[in-house]
Amino acid sequence: MMPMEEALERLLSQVSALGRTESVTTPLARGRVLAQDLVSPLDVPPYDNSAMDGYAMRAADVAELAAQGGEGAVLPVSQRVPAGSVPVALQPGTAARIFTGATVPAGADAVLMQEQCEAIADPAGASLGQVRIRGALTPGLHIRRRGEDLRVGQTVLSAGSRLNAASLGLAATAGAAALTVAARPRVALFSTGDELVLPGQPLGPGQIYNSNRTTLHALLLAMGCEVRDLGIVPDTLDATRAALRDAAKDADLILSSGGVSVGEEDHLKPALEREGRLDLWQIAIKPGKPLAFGEVTSVGGRTWFMGLPGNPVSSFVTFLLFVRPVLLRMQGATQLAPRGFQLPAEFTWTKADKRREFLRAKLSDAGGLQLFGNQSSGVMSSAAWADGLIDLPPGSTVEPGQLLRFLSFNDLF
Repeated sequence: MMPMEEALERLLSQVSALGRTESVTTPLARGRVLAQDLVSPLDVPPYDNSAMDGYAMRAADVAELAAQGGEGAVLPVSQRVPAGSVPVALQPGTAARIFTGATVPAGADAVLMQEQCEAIADPAGASLGQVRIRGALTPGLHIRRRGEDLRVGQTVLSAGSRLNAASLGLAATAGAAALTVAARPRVALFSTGDELVLPGQPLGPGQIYNSNRTTLHALLLAMGCEVRDLGIVPDTLDATRAALRDAAKDADLILSSGGVSVGEEDHLKPALEREGRLDLWQIAIKPGKPLAFGEVTSVGGRTWFMGLPGNPVSSFVTFLLFVRPVLLRMQGATQLAPRGFQLPAEFTWTKADKRREFLRAKLSDAGGLQLFGNQSSGVMSSAAWADGLIDLPPGSTVEPGQLLRFLSFNDLF
């Protein structure tokens, strides 16, 4: 059996970025892969501004008054600066009433929050009154400096980054109304197996509902793909060949589940060999040992093919481990491998296996890993219950407290 790393290396060495791009409105680009560096056209913030509601002043003025003694320095308020207004230069020996996000007046070098100030109104209403200083003041206090977030010409987001809500907010901060992203990979999806029935239809003798279709469709959408669902392909060689030819017309990748073994009713292998080529690998992982990879050739060129096992958990896990990085490579992503976190086990595992195992686990309130009781590849409830996968090396047993590598579904989806 082939180690997982070798299988991944073989896959990724053959697949390259599709090279198609499109412009997408920034708020709608979540989950897409950036195709061009985003460079800031401005400083962010574009001017020194207040981080607090309070009073802008010179620290030296306050220090001078404090040295003269008294309960607290008192400064006349010379102007009021709401956000969006343009202040005049601060008069020496005065303070400016200022609000969060407002431009700091030239000459001011500190902002004291209003909770540390005492406003003294002018009884006659002829002025803005005075302010008594009740807190310590140092130069730079509560001032957000121009360009402290972004500078003109700075690369805000790099090509190959997968965009999340925070990165889209950063792009908007730099004024980007649209982003150039990789076009969505076009994926044709089908299942094989005469025993499969679509949910909503009655089950006949020996039949089961096709859960893989729903699971894989959802995973493909989460990976930013356009999906053409070809449904369930009958278990015949001719039907399988026809499905492959149809899928290859407009797909970048054909994805199937089931039929990747070498039984008499498994027709994908001979169909791929007639329509293109196929490598059928036995991967040293559990669940998900069989994995098919190849291509369908047509007049339009080459379409990649990946065939996953039919057992629902095996199909789910092999998608995350193998299909996910292939789809990211097609979109030009630079980060293909998921992050792993070292977390303590809250269980005992004595069933050491010669294969590398991916166990379905949940995070406890204490921050440890709890294991689903039934780790069978046919028990989809284990994946729905779990928060991620434990990456367990071959031949491993587990004792409570042992640190294990955990792959979170939040990163994998």
